[in-house]
Amino acid sequence: MILQARQLAFGYPGREVGRDVDLALTPGRALALLGPNGGGKTTLLKTLLGLLPPLGGEVLLDGRPLGSTPVRDRARLIGYVPQVHLGTFAFSVADVVLMGRTAHHGPFTQPSARDREVAAGAIDRFGLTGLAERPYTMISGGERQLVLIARALAQEPRLVVLDEPTASLDFGNQGRVLGEIRSLTRAGLAVLFTTHDPNHALRVADEVATLRAGRLLAHGPAAEVVTRAHLENLYDAPVREVGSAPNLAFVPDHS
Repeated sequence: MILQARQLAFGYPGREVGRDVDLALTPGRALALLGPNGGGKTTLLKTLLGLLPPLGGEVLLDGRPLGSTPVRDRARLIGYVPQVHLGTFAFSVADVVLMGRTAHHGPFTQPSARDREVAAGAIDRFGLTGLAERPYTMISGGERQLVLIARALAQEPRLVVLDEPTASLDFGNQGRVLGEIRSLTRAGLAVLFTTHDPNHALRVADEVATLRAGRLLAHGPAAEVVTRAHLENLYDAPVREVGSAPNLAFVPDHS
């Protein structure tokens, strides 16, 4: 078990967003966090990453309290891809991805030949080679998202955390990222991702946890959690099933 939350309460000073969350992430499995806007998914992720302190309960990383784990050790274990990152400085795409290697050295250490090899591999993995010398600030939002995922993989972490990784991507790149999630778990990594699309959760997650108003409504195998009845309860909206297993999908029912 690489990351665990026990009776976690989370939020901001003076404002609790959620509580009583128990989650565990294990190597070789993907956990999807699903729920409506404003349900607390991003705040929960930030707390699990140590970007926000818990308001109660605890977070364990590799069996140690997260708060007592040095930031450098966290960076070696966890690769994080935020939901939005605009960037301020016009670093090249190649340099942004190479920054993922600072988790193993430091911000002022010269990159080694292996660092450059790992970064180049991550760039190629997402079809970004043609953009490698372009300024990060001058590419599209979807391309920036792929760059950030490549940077996280260049860290060579054991856990990858992605906050709505497909939100700004076109249809083809959504498939690329979803396929990458499965590749990562097959390689033995743990993956935690948030999504607004239950079909993505159903396709690539081993487990799904649903969050509404800061509370976990369900947590279990994807096929048992992503059902019409549960989605209607989660989103308070009618849902229609399309097709059947293994090609079952869910869409909002506006009929």
